Amino acid sequence: MIPCDEANHVCDKTQYKEATLWEKIKLTIHLAYCRACRNYTKSNRKLTAVMKDSKIQCMDESKKASMKTDFEKLLQEHKD
Repeated sequence: MIPCDEANHVCDKTQYKEATLWEKIKLTIHLAYCRACRNYTKSNRKLTAVMKDSKIQCMDESKKASMKTDFEKLLQEHKD
């Protein structure tokens, strides 16, 4: 048996295809008797599905770097 915090961690790893077969087996056994972790797993799956279906666009790395440089420049000016 594994504790709930470990089960939730394995659940998260499973979502990203990082869990080992043994971890998945232990999680399955844990979920058979733990309602709270079943609910966590269900919510986690819903969140993952919503994020996959969303139209979120991430900022490209060059824009992030430019914003960071501008911010640091303004911060330095403020400190002086």
